[in-house]
Amino acid sequence: MDFQQVRRLWGTGSAYSALIGFCAQARVPSSLRSPAYRAFAHAVGANLDETELALDAYPTLGEFFARKLRDGARVVDPAPNTVISPCDGVIAARGRATAGTLVQAKGRNYQVAELVADAEYATRLTDGEYVTIYLAPRDYHRVHAPIDARITGYDFVPGALWPVNPRVAALRDQLLSRNERVVIRLELSNGTPCALVMVGAAGVGNMRLAGWANGFQSVDLRLQGERRAVELTNVVVRRGDELGAFNLGSTVVMVFGSSGSSGPSGSSGSPVLHGEVGTAVRFGEALGEVRPTV
Repeated sequence: MDFQQVRRLWGTGSAYSALIGFCAQARVPSSLRSPAYRAFAHAVGANLDETELALDAYPTLGEFFARKLRDGARVVDPAPNTVISPCDGVIAARGRATAGTLVQAKGRNYQVAELVADAEYATRLTDGEYVTIYLAPRDYHRVHAPIDARITGYDFVPGALWPVNPRVAALRDQLLSRNERVVIRLELSNGTPCALVMVGAAGVGNMRLAGWANGFQSVDLRLQGERRAVELTNVVVRRGDELGAFNLGSTVVMVFGSSGSSGPSGSSGSPVLHGEVGTAVRFGEALGEVRPTV
């Protein structure tokens, strides 16, 4: 094992995350599951009324963290052309990526090219609207498609595992573009691109993608420390379909392209997002809309 591998595994945040990841995969005795998970939920404020299964049905802490919602727990906004929140959390930043610049926190900016680690792809996202959503440990930890789209591919980008809570984000430059992340590349029917970025963090032992990614888990690539780019064809998702899941809390950054040609009906344009920084959002709620092309 070389120095860079040691640094990736035991550098800032990584040893802690490795320990959390190990604990998350350890089986919890069935008799302890319900009281242990209830104690956790009470400590962080998680809503156990939304869990798909009985608490003793989750054999590991990791499976409990990434639990599905029970049927009917959420309603995906049905309005045509709505962009929904892809996850639970709090809006940490929102705006337009003018000249490719995103706001991490007040007074701290970074570039979309650094976030997606692809300068050519970043040009398609420049001047588009974006939103950053921070997921706390209390939140539902799965991530969903914000709009009907085609998945053109995904990239695993290795990096650090710093905490990503708002307090740390306000203190550390380029935090979201330095941490380990998965960039999911979406494309709307009118050709407008959307990058949905799942950002890892200290304590996030693993990020995993849904079935369309054939079993992808970030922990499998962490040791190699190399970027992995995967191209996809014929993968279509509907608004609300599952894209992936976190263990523990983390951050999702969603960046749309600035424009697209009109779709088959000639009614689709650029997505416009709304919501105030500091506002709590829930998966399925309207977060914006694709406005008609003028």
